[in-house]
Amino acid sequence: MDPRQFQNIVVKENDIHSVVMSYLLHNCFNETADSLASAYGVKQPEVDRDNMERRKQIMRFVLEKKALEAIELTEQLAQDLLDKNKDLHFDLLCLHFVEMVSAGKKCKEAIEFAQTRLAPFVKVQQHIEKLQDIMALLAYEDPEKSPMFHLVSSEYRQQVADNLNRAILEHANHPGYTPMERLLQQVTVARQCLTEENGKDAFPPFSLKDSLKG
Repeated sequence: MDPRQFQNIVVKENDIHSVVMSYLLHNCFNETADSLASAYGVKQPEVDRDNMERRKQIMRFVLEKKALEAIELTEQLAQDLLDKNKDLHFDLLCLHFVEMVSAGKKCKEAIEFAQTRLAPFVKVQQHIEKLQDIMALLAYEDPEKSPMFHLVSSEYRQQVADNLNRAILEHANHPGYTPMERLLQQVTVARQCLTEENGKDAFPPFSLKDSLKG
């Protein structure tokens, strides 16, 4: 692969705006999308604003430690989604269990929830392993200082929220990934190929953080 073949490619400003717009609408940043459209005259694709608002609320519930509310609203918006996507349903229930432990709920209450709501999922090995991890949180006075601290982190909640948003979009026959995400994936793969062919000194691995620094 010769990177010089891409040197003369011109990216139009409208294309950049369209990529950014799709990312904003995908992630329910509707106010920012409206501002972009107003400032640059970017045409917004037709979207279901009610669906977007409810997706935004669902993600907010996940991030605000209200997993059961997120489940309830998801079942209203996409009725059979969680029945079909057992992994996602299990992740949301695990978040509620973690919420209970983090809030200092009694062990008995948390264990009862695990027995009634989580136990039916333990037919899959990955669910068994995850259940063991979250149950282990009960042994720590401060779960954030436990070896499973990532399960109580805001980053993990964001990951579950993003997965849920993507699943809801796909359930409604919309793309689960934005053009921006796919471009970043392609850039990462291309850079990996260049590194393998020319050495890491010539083309170090792609880093979005470093690229944003300029």
